[in-house]
Amino acid sequence: MKRLLLVLAALLPASAAAQTVAIVNGRVAIGDGSPPVDHGTVLIRNGRIVAAGPSVAVPPDAQRIDAGGKWVTPGIVAGQSTLGLIEVEAVDRSNDVAAGGSPFSAAIDITPAVNAASSAIAINRARGTTRAIVVPAAAHYIFGGQGALVDTGSDREAVFAPRAFQFVELGETGAAQAGGTRAASFLFFRNAMLEARDYARNPSAYGGRATDDLLMRLDAAALVPVINGRIPLLVHVERASDILQVLDLRKDFPGLKLVLFGAQEGWLVADRIAAAHVPVLVSGLADLPAQFEDLAATQSNFGRLQRAGVQVALAEGGYASATRQAAGNLVALEKIPGAIGIDWNHALAAVTSGPAEAMGLGADFGSLRPGRRADVVIWDGDPLELESGPVLILIDGVQQSLETRQTKLRDRYRDLTASDLPPAYRR
Repeated sequence: MKRLLLVLAALLPASAAAQTVAIVNGRVAIGDGSPPVDHGTVLIRNGRIVAAGPSVAVPPDAQRIDAGGKWVTPGIVAGQSTLGLIEVEAVDRSNDVAAGGSPFSAAIDITPAVNAASSAIAINRARGTTRAIVVPAAAHYIFGGQGALVDTGSDREAVFAPRAFQFVELGETGAAQAGGTRAASFLFFRNAMLEARDYARNPSAYGGRATDDLLMRLDAAALVPVINGRIPLLVHVERASDILQVLDLRKDFPGLKLVLFGAQEGWLVADRIAAAHVPVLVSGLADLPAQFEDLAATQSNFGRLQRAGVQVALAEGGYASATRQAAGNLVALEKIPGAIGIDWNHALAAVTSGPAEAMGLGADFGSLRPGRRADVVIWDGDPLELESGPVLILIDGVQQSLETRQTKLRDRYRDLTASDLPPAYRR
């Protein structure tokens, strides 16, 4: 594998984003639910996909990369992650997920906190993740703030879509943060939307907490694009009854662009979700209840939602290994009597184009369809098998390093001779 990587790297131009590149002789999977094709080609120009599939004409000036029959897919998209916000989770000073001591909530924009040099970003890139939906956590109010979309490239500009959505808790956690009941959390949400509407109509007259308003001025301002439907509202909710309450919010606020996150009991109300045309990001690994709000949790949740016509994608906390494991598990479920899984083609889509489309950005990234960002991975085996790994990764058409701190330590110590060891290790 290492030799193949060196050959591929030698063939790739130094500035691939400004060149025409053709990856030929690959087992190409577009990532849109269609089956892979052997001896396929992916044509890239100026950092974007021009064409992918069989019988793609390669311009004479294109730089050719022979994939040698290996899998060629879009990069993995982490449907829910904290990439760039956490270095060591237990160390508060390196954890920027939640602002428990801040008076602000909806206005918090995570963009300044994202660290492109985070070791977690490098590790996930080396395992095939090229994009991620980065979600803040709600600390003391139901609103967590404005999340972002990031790439895992090895440059210093990780965030490519700041303030891409608003995150809100409306399940057990939201109930606790709103005073102790779900009724209070939904009341707080409705009041917040009304205050955002008031702010939009007359910003100078909005008093914030100086009057009887519950939101800070900046929080109210941050919710204006939510109530107008300019950005999605990512709602964490698990219980079936809570899901129905969220869907009913559109009766009072029809502009809401809802995206459900979690929804472990979603299969119980799949017909209602499908009729509402609301995308869902779910875990494919959750198969048992973890709390009272997901007593009906099952790994068949994804398959049942998909069969009901719900637009559904996987979200596994942002780690490439868990994301690919979940997708592979859903394929295996098809072979278990009584379980409902999905086929391989849709499993790949669930971790590539699916999360992008859920956030309304499927035309920009997530697949190898023409016009999308050229996030391309060549694998040494089936990308949904955990033993497989990338041999070449492009993000926006630019080759990325597969090196991490862990690989450096591995390479440093695996071939040591006795003379390289300190005296204490020679005995």
